[in-house]
Amino acid sequence: MKVILLEDVKNVGKKGKIINAKDGYARNFLFPKNLAIEATQANLKNLENVKKKQEEKEREIYEEAKKLEESLMKVSMVIKSKVGENGKLFGSITTKEIAEQLEVENGITIDKRKFELEEPIKSVGNYSVKVKLHPQVTAKINVIVTEN
Repeated sequence: MKVILLEDVKNVGKKGKIINAKDGYARNFLFPKNLAIEATQANLKNLENVKKKQEEKEREIYEEAKKLEESLMKVSMVIKSKVGENGKLFGSITTKEIAEQLEVENGITIDKRKFELEEPIKSVGNYSVKVKLHPQVTAKINVIVTEN
């Protein structure tokens, strides 16, 4: 019997996949637990429509990430911190501080986990910080650390 999986089923397949399942397995396990539905013409058409909507949504998210990337590439922000001898900071500049400063200066809210520091910022200077906006879109922000 051909069925469409509604959820990921271990050792069977991923959500949205059409598989051949034994009749008993489908009727006694997959259908009662709402893990699958029978692959009728109506259900196949419905699955196709759902996939189209999902692709459209993914495309919109990608486009938004591209627009945000363009605006972030122009951003150059200054973070002031206490400095000791030889331009060394007391502590380091974290992604949380960068995210907060970005929101205060530019009104752009980005989660601190999206920032990628190649190395901890522990001294005064210019740094390029990567921001992962989408699996295919990465922007760079110029961060200038100065003495308070």
